[in-house]
Parts: sequence; structure tokens; C-alpha cells
Amino acid sequence: QVQLVESGGGLVQPGGSLRLSCAAAGFSLVPYAIGWFRQAPGKEREEIICISSSGDKTYYVDSVKGRFTISRDIAKNTVYLQMNSLKPEDTAVYYCATTLKLYGPCGTPSSFTSWGQGTQVTVSS
Repeated sequence: QVQLVESGGGLVQPGGSLRLSCAAAGFSLVPYAIGWFRQAPGKEREEIICISSSGDKTYYVDSVKGRFTISRDIAKNTVYLQMNSLKPEDTAVYYCATTLKLYGPCGTPSSFTSWGQGTQVTVSS
């Protein structure tokens, strides 16, 4: 059974950092693109950043460039989202997802078919 489990969310002050984890269970994430998304209250879910099976990284939101990075630990079968210099507008539920297309690239949100349950990130003083 394919499963993605996010963790690492919480409450952080503006300017702080968090590292979110996306652990894959039931499959190896290496051959698949993994994306991070977020959904703020009253807004649509948006794709933030993605890492392809080849390790290429694609940013989809200009506001996180230079602050957020994506990485993966093959041995731990986990993808990470390091978030630095957090702002109140980063407050959202964060999700990871995979396309489950073998050696496929990062794509549009509709191409992601398997999702984690989400983890809440709140940036507030």
C-alpha cells in the first residue's frame, strides 16, 4: 500500500525555521517525483516545490525561493522541506504528494495522485 506521511509542522515565530518530513511507506520514492504543496485557509492548494526522480528541483512559488529547499534521503526513503525565514503568509497545511509515474518529471498538481494527510504550519508571534 502506497503511503506518504508528513511530520514536522508546528507553531513558529516569524523568521524561524521548520523542517518538514515526508516519509514514504510501501514503495521506494527514488523513481518518482515528489512535490510539496500547501493550502492556506480560504485559498486553493498550491504547488510549492518538487523534486523529480533524477533529483531536479523545480520551484513553483516565487515567494519561497531562497527560503525553502527540498531534499531527499534515499536511505530513509524520505523527502524533506526545509523552510527558513518563515513569514505569517506561509501559514498553511502542508502536503507532500507523488505522481507515481515511474521516472516521470514534476508536473501540474493534477498529475499528483497519492497524497499525505498534511501537517499544519503556523507562523505567528
